[in-house]
Amino acid sequence: MPEPEIRELRYFRAVAEDLNITRAAERLGIAQPPLSRAMRQLEHRLGVDLFDRSGPRLVLTEAGETLLKESGPVLDALDSAVRRTQRAGLSSGGLIVTAKPGVATELLHRIVSELREHDEQPEVQVVVSGFGEQADMIRDGRADVALVSRPFDDHGLETELLYTEPRVAALPVDHELAGRDVLVADDLAGIPAPRWSRSNVAERNYWSARPDDPVDGPIVQDSSQLLEVVAFGQAVALVPQSMAERNIRPDVVYRPVADVEAYRMLVVWPAGSRSRELARFVEAAIRHSSGRPTAP
Repeated sequence: MPEPEIRELRYFRAVAEDLNITRAAERLGIAQPPLSRAMRQLEHRLGVDLFDRSGPRLVLTEAGETLLKESGPVLDALDSAVRRTQRAGLSSGGLIVTAKPGVATELLHRIVSELREHDEQPEVQVVVSGFGEQADMIRDGRADVALVSRPFDDHGLETELLYTEPRVAALPVDHELAGRDVLVADDLAGIPAPRWSRSNVAERNYWSARPDDPVDGPIVQDSSQLLEVVAFGQAVALVPQSMAERNIRPDVVYRPVADVEAYRMLVVWPAGSRSRELARFVEAAIRHSSGRPTAP
């Protein structure tokens, strides 16, 4: 059976996502008739119907649903390979590293400074990314290595745990729990928790003290916004202890929570990547993480 062409798969995904040939053709910048012919040709190649055309609008068949699901990783992997190949041919080496602002970028500053100071790796490009973006950036080739905290989707990635630390509750200074020395998760029952923008279910559960009975608070984009939400009494947040130590302020207090999962920081890179520059970065990350107090 002839294999589908990459162009046909990209066309198919546009049609499958829009379920409208006209809109998909506009997205792709081609005319409608060639796109319709391409879809018929793809179905002929595969020997199955991908769309049910019997009703007033297109509907994916079971085969179409399967191809939509399975073609995404294939095209992502191809795009990543092309991006990495172009970078390898156009540059003389170096790394693109990424982390989100806060605890991770504080560590990243120290790692990059050491590498540059010793002239081990002068070509390090830092990309400051948003919540939940780091693993995808490694997979699709936009970055070579990242500092990421659990939880995240680690398929296609290799990881090294750098350190763990306790998480503490950030509360408004006048909150009724602020007078307690130590809290447990049940103390936070019924209290809204901030929601990170773009977070999935696993991430929302991790950042909630009571994932089985969460109460959604405001959506936040970064650590600064999170602390303002807390200070105004709109939510109580779980944050790494090191973040609390670096953000002492008169309107927010921090209290240990005895029974919540620890914060874990990892260095992450593509599975199978073995460059000398990457190895130096990982070694430096481990050095700068050693000696930190760890969570029980």
